[in-house]
Amino acid sequence: MDKTIYSKDSIEFVTVATEFCAYLERAETLGRKEFTGTLLKLLPLLYLKATMLPAVDEDFDSEPETFVTEDSYEILRMNISSIMGELDDYLEVFEKDMVYSEQPILATVSENMADIYQDVRDFIFAFQVGHEDAMRQALKTCRDNFETYWGQKLVNVLRALHNVYYNNPTDDEDDCHEDGCCHNH
Repeated sequence: MDKTIYSKDSIEFVTVATEFCAYLERAETLGRKEFTGTLLKLLPLLYLKATMLPAVDEDFDSEPETFVTEDSYEILRMNISSIMGELDDYLEVFEKDMVYSEQPILATVSENMADIYQDVRDFIFAFQVGHEDAMRQALKTCRDNFETYWGQKLVNVLRALHNVYYNNPTDDEDDCHEDGCCHNH
């Protein structure tokens, strides 16, 4: 049994990553306040667990298998964009290209969330298949991509979600239903 892929830290990341992906996959019916409020809890936990992933000191001959298709990526991105509405866009300050730009760089919550989802979901699929070589490769890829790509996207989008959640009092109305019952979280 491979101690790296079955380590406590790997299993805890799998647990949080699975919940994160499942939440995004079923989020299309949520109001913006509930959606952002839950992500403000899930994303820091996902970040924390990703920082604890064990290193895989192995080189692989092939690219890891991917499972998230362009269509499923785009459907998820569009669902999140729909939830976020006019608050999907935000100005990005921690972008490499910002150094060369005199103009602010626009980012979207929906695209950043879909990018994070894609890497994390591919990781989860590899673990669900259960082939240890594929799991090790997925672990290495996910950890490497966290360090170089989606970890920064996660903290960037967290800033935008914080602003949406705490600075948009009209969002409380998003969670009110026709029966007059409001669900503020």
